[in-house]
Amino acid sequence: MGKHVMVWIHGGGLLLGAASTYDGSVLAASEDVVVVAIQYRLGILGFFSSGDATARGNWGFLDQVAALQWIQENIAAFGGDPGSVTVFGESAGGISASALVLSPLAKGLFHKAISESGVAIIDVLLDFHPAELAKKITESAGCETSSSSEMVRCLKGKTEDEILQTTLKMDFTTVHLEEDEKHVVFFPAVVDGVFFPKSPKLLLAEKKINNVPFVIGVNNHEYGWIVPSILQYPDFTRGLDRATVNTVIRGSEQFTTVAPEYAHIILDEYLKDIEDPIQLRDQLLDLFGDVVFVAPSIQTARFHRDAGYPTYVYEFQHRPSWYEALKPDFVKADHGDEIAFVFGMPFLEDNANEEERNLSKIIMKYWANFARTGNPNGDGLTAWPKYDQKEQYLEIGLKQKVSKKLKEKQVAFWTKTLPEKIAESRRARTEL
Repeated sequence: MGKHVMVWIHGGGLLLGAASTYDGSVLAASEDVVVVAIQYRLGILGFFSSGDATARGNWGFLDQVAALQWIQENIAAFGGDPGSVTVFGESAGGISASALVLSPLAKGLFHKAISESGVAIIDVLLDFHPAELAKKITESAGCETSSSSEMVRCLKGKTEDEILQTTLKMDFTTVHLEEDEKHVVFFPAVVDGVFFPKSPKLLLAEKKINNVPFVIGVNNHEYGWIVPSILQYPDFTRGLDRATVNTVIRGSEQFTTVAPEYAHIILDEYLKDIEDPIQLRDQLLDLFGDVVFVAPSIQTARFHRDAGYPTYVYEFQHRPSWYEALKPDFVKADHGDEIAFVFGMPFLEDNANEEERNLSKIIMKYWANFARTGNPNGDGLTAWPKYDQKEQYLEIGLKQKVSKKLKEKQVAFWTKTLPEKIAESRRARTEL
């Protein structure tokens, strides 16, 4: 029998990132598992879609499937057991792990999944009108856009450097808040009819899910610092005024999927009559964390649970001590902060304290137990209940404790109240 295999899928908005920046040695050594970090095509080369059969898209996801097939055939030679493979990833890597749980192409190629701060139904990284983006990219590359086949033919003739220049020109890492024209950030996947036979929400609702145990989690400050910094939001370190917050929300349809004319519903919910710039900033960052990460993660957990498969949910809550000088004090557990603990980095770097080394040990143990048995629990660990109708989850900080109904009010707002209010508003408009 070989060792249990843990396959890491890196994040970066399906646009950036690399397998080589993650070191699996501590996790592999301390938990006696085989850690594999996979590389997949990103950006234009990974996810360009013409919106039709000429270039369906999701090439990067197909690379992940190919990697899992390779692991099935070859991992025994590295001491791994092809019968026990866990996919785990963060951000776009969490989205990927969750996408593999939904894709018929990945069925049987892995046996457990962990999504850290990212699930497949996150709207930011799903484009339902890929032809528009394809046209912009093709024009930006100096190609004709008369037909799909002409676009693809011309793009295929471009050098690596030309594709890179086109990517930079498209400015995928900056939000354009003031423009009328739709600007896409990161690089969205598509419903291609192959990797995703239908939209991820439909696949979940119809219980067309690969039968695997699933750990899904978020951090308590997903929009705390790194995401708004990458996307070049207005400087929010000293707070934001109401007008700026208003502009940000109205210009963020890709994130909220709410058209500007309904933005007032969100403003009423989160900002009420707050005028204090610090509170406004905090509410804005929470709003984005909730809509982009928390609500979709809880929705996914509920669907997975309702399909009858074991589901575990966590909220990571520890701000790493090594960010002391790097991030402002108001930032809690930011997007990506748990990764260092999952990979045992406190044992490789000398900037962590004893409590953090202990936390890292605990997280590696939960993750590896799950990779071994499909259940994260084990000796000496705080009991982590399954996510059932009680909706219990584990708060992971220097101490761990069980809580229930993560951000219940906010999840209800995004999944139920808001869509109902928008539908109501639309009906009223058509009646006028």
